Amino acid sequence: METVAVVGASRDRRKFGNKAVRGFRHAGYRVAPINPCGGAIEGLQSYPSLRDVPYAIDMASFYVPPEIGVQLVDEVAGLGIPTLWLNPGADGPDVVRRARELGLEPVIGCSMIRIGESPASY
Repeated sequence: METVAVVGASRDRRKFGNKAVRGFRHAGYRVAPINPCGGAIEGLQSYPSLRDVPYAIDMASFYVPPEIGVQLVDEVAGLGIPTLWLNPGADGPDVVRRARELGLEPVIGCSMIRIGESPASY
């Protein structure tokens, strides 16, 4: 089972960080919601950072503003997470540049297309 970390996961069902948690879970992914506040999101334990996830992550999907994302790209590279998606609004030029400096080639777009879904479905 492939694991996706939803960075910027939200308890608010109207937000894309929540829709992604539900969408990836529905598609059969193991989902690690990342939210610095902790607690449960859609019935799943959330983690304050990528480093706190106790299992390997195959993909990180960013739903955070670029000024936060640029700080988290180093964590993605340091943990050896092979795939990074920068969703609309998270894809600032500094984030893309930093990811490439670290040897990552970010996928820029809505990560839910990977599972053939639209956020509007959730």
